[in-house]
Amino acid sequence: PTGYMENSISYSAIEDVQLLSWENAPKYCLQLTIPGGTVLLQAANSYLRDQWFHSLQWKKKIYKYKKVLSNPSRWEVVLKEIRTLVDMALTSPLQDDSIHQAPLEIVSKLLSENNNLTTQDHESIIVAIAPLLENNHPPPDLCEFFCKHCRERPRSMVVIEVFTPVVQRILKHNMDFGKCPRLRLFTQEYILALNELNAGMEVVKKFIHSMHGPTGQCPHPRVLPNLVAVCLAAIYSCYEEFINSRDNSPSLKEIRNGCQQQCDRKPNLPLRLLHTSPDLVSQEATLTESRLKPVIVTSNEIHVEVERNNTANQKMTANVGNDSEPNLIDCLMVSPTCSTISIELSAQADRILGCYVEILKMLSDYDDWRPALASLLQPIPFPKEALAHEKFTKELKYVIQRFAEDPRQEVHSCLLSVRAGKDGWFQLYSPGGVACDDDGELFASMVHILMGSCYKTKKFLLSLAENKLGPCMLLALRGNQTMVEILCLMLEYNIIDNNDTQLQIISTLESTDVGKRMYEQLCDRQRELKELQRKGGPTRLTLPSKSTDADLARLLSSGSFGNLENLSLAFTNVTSACAEHLIKLPSLKQLNLWSTQFGDAGLRLLSEHLTMLQVLNLCETPVTDAGLLALSSMKSLCSLNMNSTKLSADTYEDLKVFL
Repeated sequence: PTGYMENSISYSAIEDVQLLSWENAPKYCLQLTIPGGTVLLQAANSYLRDQWFHSLQWKKKIYKYKKVLSNPSRWEVVLKEIRTLVDMALTSPLQDDSIHQAPLEIVSKLLSENNNLTTQDHESIIVAIAPLLENNHPPPDLCEFFCKHCRERPRSMVVIEVFTPVVQRILKHNMDFGKCPRLRLFTQEYILALNELNAGMEVVKKFIHSMHGPTGQCPHPRVLPNLVAVCLAAIYSCYEEFINSRDNSPSLKEIRNGCQQQCDRKPNLPLRLLHTSPDLVSQEATLTESRLKPVIVTSNEIHVEVERNNTANQKMTANVGNDSEPNLIDCLMVSPTCSTISIELSAQADRILGCYVEILKMLSDYDDWRPALASLLQPIPFPKEALAHEKFTKELKYVIQRFAEDPRQEVHSCLLSVRAGKDGWFQLYSPGGVACDDDGELFASMVHILMGSCYKTKKFLLSLAENKLGPCMLLALRGNQTMVEILCLMLEYNIIDNNDTQLQIISTLESTDVGKRMYEQLCDRQRELKELQRKGGPTRLTLPSKSTDADLARLLSSGSFGNLENLSLAFTNVTSACAEHLIKLPSLKQLNLWSTQFGDAGLRLLSEHLTMLQVLNLCETPVTDAGLLALSSMKSLCSLNMNSTKLSADTYEDLKVFL
């Protein structure tokens, strides 16, 4: 044929490719030899011509290797061809992802079609393709092959020498395991293989440390989310196998939602979890006829009692038409006769669970990872079966303790629920919660840290009074100082309306030395408060410049300020600590804090108590977005000066909506 190309030429038909050039003519051509003649391709420049040349050479060789490796006869020959293929990919001048990915896909297909390889063949192939894995993720079929090797030969040196850099690259660069689930599964099996070595979790710990790095800040932002994703998937798999192993019995999820047998669906009812004790079942069977007989749903290792009392019926009626999932704590309401249920995992599932819960503990020990870890775990992303499993909640308690001990608000605030109507770690590990296995020590620790930073102190106290007043009083009775302070605050803020309950709290406080001392201090403060709020005194007050918090406290304790409406603290040295005195001024409408050290903590307290404030000057104060957002609850505010503060544009727009 002559002239221009009218039909395409297949790569397999190309017999040879040569570069052509002429000394006197600046033409850049390629000559393709095909059956029956040659084809001349002219490029615009030498760079494009060279790109065509190497691309054609690459395609021609790839087709050759695909054909050779599609019908393997002798594995020693196949291994030699794989090595040659890898060398070709590594030495190619072409810069394209497919240059390294194509050989991996060829080997992946070869392995998926040949399952009868020996262990030695396995390791030889893995070692041969290792150079390509340094900068490329393995394809899905190759991941399956690697997983199989990790399961069958966890102590092989290939796991340490070849798989370690591959897994490190996955954890550092992978963006979404949802699109590449087999990468996650391979990472999961690799970590389990490390755990099978003689040193066990020490090897895993060194691997985690290598991923974090020697400095105090991990330089790779994707490592933690990827590790948490692997842990969550592994923990879920433990209970998934446990549920699927049951025959002819409802799954735990169905039981949690109030179902009985799969063929007999009932509306959602409160559940009470019981030990698998025959004596316990017999005792329930002999209850008096005055109470409606409960229905016992029995599976191999768990008994769940569905209570049919009037209260349950009322709750059920209230939830009619609501398709949302029942409250977790309601569904796992622990019987007074027991605290946990019996879940027996297989030996393999138990090892997996122990390994990955231990990894979560390791992650919580890194200060820079803890805020992100707390945020990832705040929605409680574990199956309900895990939360009902004593071993799991007992081991995970270490992680929750680390969150409760961290002074940073972005960490310990994640102990609370992610949104209203959902349960958080605070509910699960508080007395009466399904995960509580102590006398309230962790609960007291969580309350202490949350009270120190929670700007909605009054709301938090109200929730404690409604849901956890009994445990608070019990711990206060045992001398817990945090709970004594909580009870005093409930009395000081008038959280408790019932007189009998107030008297019971006072009796509890007076039963211990620390409680008696704090209650006496509370009484003194209340007397001073009444004197302070007594009608009379000035309507306007200006403190001299350079005044301190102590000066303000002495001034307000010197007389009555029930009529004070305008207070100027401009150019003084007061801080957020003075907010405790400012909230006691019932008539305050205008407050000037210009050029003071009044910060976010004080602003949060003002927003909760001074609801009648109309004018607030925060010019040149160190307040930030975190504190300024709290002002959205001050509906009476008419004038707000935020000049020369750290106010952001987004917070400014939010405040304009609320104020």
